[in-house]
Amino acid sequence: MTMQIRLLGFGVWLYQETGSGVQLGLLGLVQLAVQMPATLFGGAFADQFDRKRLISITQCFSFFLISFATALLITDELKPWHIYSMVAVLGVTSTMGGPARSAITANVVPTSHLMHAVTSNTATYQISSILTPLLFSLAYKLFGLPAVFMIGIIFSVPASLIPLLIKTKYGVDGKNKSSEGSMISRLWEGFTFVRTHPILPGLYIMDLGVTVVSFYREIMPLIVDKLFKQGAWAIGPLSAANSLGGVCGSFLVLFLAKYRSKGMLVLYATGIYSLLLFGFGSIQFLNTHPIFLLLIGGVIISGLGATDAIGMTTRQTTVQLTTPDHMRGRAVSFHSFCAMAANNIGTFEVGFMSDRIGAGNTMLLGGTVSICVVLLVWRLISGLRNYRYP
Repeated sequence: MTMQIRLLGFGVWLYQETGSGVQLGLLGLVQLAVQMPATLFGGAFADQFDRKRLISITQCFSFFLISFATALLITDELKPWHIYSMVAVLGVTSTMGGPARSAITANVVPTSHLMHAVTSNTATYQISSILTPLLFSLAYKLFGLPAVFMIGIIFSVPASLIPLLIKTKYGVDGKNKSSEGSMISRLWEGFTFVRTHPILPGLYIMDLGVTVVSFYREIMPLIVDKLFKQGAWAIGPLSAANSLGGVCGSFLVLFLAKYRSKGMLVLYATGIYSLLLFGFGSIQFLNTHPIFLLLIGGVIISGLGATDAIGMTTRQTTVQLTTPDHMRGRAVSFHSFCAMAANNIGTFEVGFMSDRIGAGNTMLLGGTVSICVVLLVWRLISGLRNYRYP
């Protein structure tokens, strides 16, 4: 909730201040520049140090920087370069803790329950993604952006403290004596493991190819304005619809737990996601009441959230199931490396293209490219389409 309220608050302030989709999209490039190296080092740290403390320390930065941003906003001293700077720092700290947050799951539950644990974790994130945009819209409508920033401060406190209470029972948690040598050598060891893995490269390539041309969530202020012709209040309901679909998709994975072709499950989910992008882009051609248009958009975005959650949950579970504990942090970090690269490049690409050809046409283009990527991965990566579990 801290991360999402911060993204919404910073994004809305920046768009209102500049009115530029390109400057909003630049947030993605700023995060890309800092997150690419940070996620790799975060994976090595997650395999070397106490994962609980690493999560807690990295979360503390949110409290301090959101508090600083709030003070600048209230005193009318907040500038775009402040936003870019804080996004850069928080991009590093959040990314450094990401691999530890994922890798610690296998230290909490046995392998037999890992699919359920990853699904529950994803669902919990999606539930917060429903509540946060609604809370954002309510606070923004009633009290303005300072209240939104204050909510970020409040939620950052438990986010920093609760990780220390986690009890681990399985695998190796803490310093891993099997990971010796310099940081660079450990990173190279992780890269070699991923590169020679029969499944992981296909998962990472598909995630990159699809997300780069379709990542709409962080530029929602622009999409609400250009595609739906609504004010900032509509960001909350649409973002909540995306997350509601994510919750449904996450729990659908539980019902598909006995479906052994996990690789094909990812391909099916990503293919449907690609088709839904066409529906999203086609909204621009509808001539109907704005509220009805918003409802149609909410349904489509829910579908996008559901299929994305199915693919994401299955990918994360596959990474953890097919990776030993001493390598898990680095394998997760390379997954995060690809995902964050795609998210940040996608934020800029979708923002830039929306300014040039319109938000609707950008989604249509994204759907076309995504379908091509899915078909190519299905055809060329045999390890993925043949993967079975259990």
